[in-house]
Amino acid sequence: MLSEAKDQSPHHVVIVGGGFGGLYAAKALAKAPVKVTLIDKRNFHLFQPLLYQVATGGLSAGDISSPLRAVLSRQKNTEVLMGEVTEIDPQQQTVKVQNRELNYDSLIVATGVSHHYFGNDQWAPKAPGLKTVEDALEMRRRIFVAFEAAEKETDPEKRRAWLTFVLVGGGPTGVELAGAMAELAYTTLKNDFRNIDTSEAKILLIEGMDRVLPPYPPELSAKAQASLERLGVTIQTKAMVTNIEDDVVTIRKGDETEQIAARTVLWAAGMKASGMGEIVSKATGAELDRAGRVIVEPDLSVPNHPNIFVIGDLANFPHQNDKPLPGVAPVAMQEGQYVARLIKQRFKGETLPAFHYNDYGSLAVIGRNAAVVDLGFIKFSGFPAWLAWIFIHIFYLIEFDNKLLVLIQWGWNYFTRKRGARLITNQDTPPLSVEEESDYRTPVEA
Repeated sequence: MLSEAKDQSPHHVVIVGGGFGGLYAAKALAKAPVKVTLIDKRNFHLFQPLLYQVATGGLSAGDISSPLRAVLSRQKNTEVLMGEVTEIDPQQQTVKVQNRELNYDSLIVATGVSHHYFGNDQWAPKAPGLKTVEDALEMRRRIFVAFEAAEKETDPEKRRAWLTFVLVGGGPTGVELAGAMAELAYTTLKNDFRNIDTSEAKILLIEGMDRVLPPYPPELSAKAQASLERLGVTIQTKAMVTNIEDDVVTIRKGDETEQIAARTVLWAAGMKASGMGEIVSKATGAELDRAGRVIVEPDLSVPNHPNIFVIGDLANFPHQNDKPLPGVAPVAMQEGQYVARLIKQRFKGETLPAFHYNDYGSLAVIGRNAAVVDLGFIKFSGFPAWLAWIFIHIFYLIEFDNKLLVLIQWGWNYFTRKRGARLITNQDTPPLSVEEESDYRTPVEA
């Protein structure tokens, strides 16, 4: 039971994570008679679906980021704290943030996922994934450094290795990265170099399943693959990466193995839950799935802890169609809004039916004038799908200035075929050797 003093204070909702789930939950509680504290390691919300645009120089990181304090500044019942939750105590109803403890009445955990290398974590420095701004900037650095290094390389074999890009994973992220890189190499950079022909770059997309975009209907997967191949992307399906070492990627396809010399390897093959999954499990006894996600109840609460909720990519919600919901932004948004409504209903002594995800469709972009859209009742591709993809993404950007900036930038890129954010930053990290690195030590701000 809560103390009498605590009963007289506003109901305190602590939200851990400022991604789609956490932010949409906070915004839905704006006019509720509660106190909201949003905790995140970063001071900004990141629109992750467009990270690949940052990685390929199409957008700047600021174009798809929104300061959490600015987004929530008008919500007088909401406090934003920058920090990392290290401990949860369900009995005392507290969370520990560094050296500070916060009491909660309701706790929402929405910290997302990170990269999963399937037991090969030693590949992480050699094949960066794409979940954070830093990941995108590192990818961008490696991509553009590869072209710069190829420009001054005189050995044909080493030059080919610099101009070979291997993308592991043929899901939406891998497909969008591959399409953007093909347009970059074969169009945007075509006239920018004097000693190399960037159209000789080889972009190889590796997918372990029998088709790209496995969650999509087969006919859209086929159209996506055809669009990628028209752009110049080489696709290998039913192929598994078995090793990444010494700038060589080893691929197994059936009983055959192939070694590819590539200086740039990018990872888009798998995700695992953030460390908060283990913290929640240890504190509450909740069961985790193989990816470390918390298996939640039909109302998104943790078993035996009705005031602790896990939402977004960190949650395994197996109560709809007998399989977990996909780790996509619309799921997190709807879950955040649902939990906020549930908390408000409980003030009235009422509850809500079990959470149900309304799937309005899936979409992925391949390149200029090329995308695929599955709305359930209709499936289409090409230019109409590309337009739908653009306007839906702009609509869901958080702040108006981001919407305007991205719209202008995309319009400029469309008519000029240029990408304006082609900066090489953070040059004190691999993959360049010490000798090569010395040629690139020009201080540049991201």
